[in-house]
Amino acid sequence: MRANLHVKDRVAIVGAGMTLFRRRFLETPRELAWEAVKQALDSAGLTLRDIDCVVIGTAPDAFDGVHLNGEYLADGSGGFGKPVDRIYIGGGTGVMVPISAWWHAASGHCDTVLAVAEEKMSHAMKHPQYVFSYIWDPILERPLGPNLIWIFAMEMRRYMYKCGARKEDIALVSVKNKRNALDHPAAQAAAEITVDDVLNSELLVWPVNRLDISPVSDGAVALIIAREREARRITDSPVWIEGVGWTLDNTHWYNRELSYPRYVEYAARMAYRMAGIERPWKEIDVAEPYDPFDYKELHHIEGLQLAPRCQAWKLLREGYFDRDGELPTSPSGGLLGVGNPIAAAGLMKVAEIFWQLRYEAGKRQVKKPVHKGVAQAWGDLMQAGTVIVLSN
Repeated sequence: MRANLHVKDRVAIVGAGMTLFRRRFLETPRELAWEAVKQALDSAGLTLRDIDCVVIGTAPDAFDGVHLNGEYLADGSGGFGKPVDRIYIGGGTGVMVPISAWWHAASGHCDTVLAVAEEKMSHAMKHPQYVFSYIWDPILERPLGPNLIWIFAMEMRRYMYKCGARKEDIALVSVKNKRNALDHPAAQAAAEITVDDVLNSELLVWPVNRLDISPVSDGAVALIIAREREARRITDSPVWIEGVGWTLDNTHWYNRELSYPRYVEYAARMAYRMAGIERPWKEIDVAEPYDPFDYKELHHIEGLQLAPRCQAWKLLREGYFDRDGELPTSPSGGLLGVGNPIAAAGLMKVAEIFWQLRYEAGKRQVKKPVHKGVAQAWGDLMQAGTVIVLSN
């Protein structure tokens, strides 16, 4: 397969930083962003003077409680006096941020780009779910009083019905990811749990229990992205951005087949074509699919073409996606185990693939050799897909 896009320069990630993921941090959004930025700069041996452009990702201003949040964060993110872009497509933001940073560098506009995503959502009153009360179509949806959990419950139920999966099968994702997160120094919700623990946790909207869902989180992640010449000057082990993809499906989620994420497939095919990948289930060595709910990891594994439709849950039972399995998924612990500060969560996925490909993931390092990885995020009105392919 030939790449469908020709760019001025190859682009690589050369540094990464990440705060703890926790609920109700005392630090301001600016302070969280700067903590991640400082770690990323230090890991690359750079200072803010070495950065040409900044890309910021953060969710609705209502989460941080700050109007014009991009402008507010520009200072804390190191963007003072530099060109700054703010990116936001809901949960898909975290992967769209490095995609945006990639084209800033690949176009030749910037030699070095700081990509940072932040979320301080736990102080949203009365609960972050209330922020989402205002995203629905005012005529077709809002009269029903929807919330995200009962919409995802319908999607989970549809996947179970269409694919023959049981609650017990899906709960294994939460068991796996929370166990993996025990090895993550920044994890918020790491735990050694069983399938019965998931099934017996508080029922929210059937078939969704509390342990099927990632926690409310605050946190920030940052990457340093550079054109090839600069990347090779900065480090002997750059991690190359080989392919990027994004798509928007129908915003009316009730008109879609909820058992399969077309938005992920289309974005993945775009990224794989650019990266020259024809058989992702064979060529990808490690994956970080977006897992705000346990069933969504299975959903997204299939959309990423890493398993046939309706087969991911069967492969999961066989240990195929374990850290020491054939194709490790969410070896970090994912959103279920590490946490889910919405915009920062997707960028955490990209950072984790970066660390895996540099063999710097510590106890999270997968057991087999890794050369290519994929990270993915999903958001907006459940129809935005963002995918990035990295290699060493």
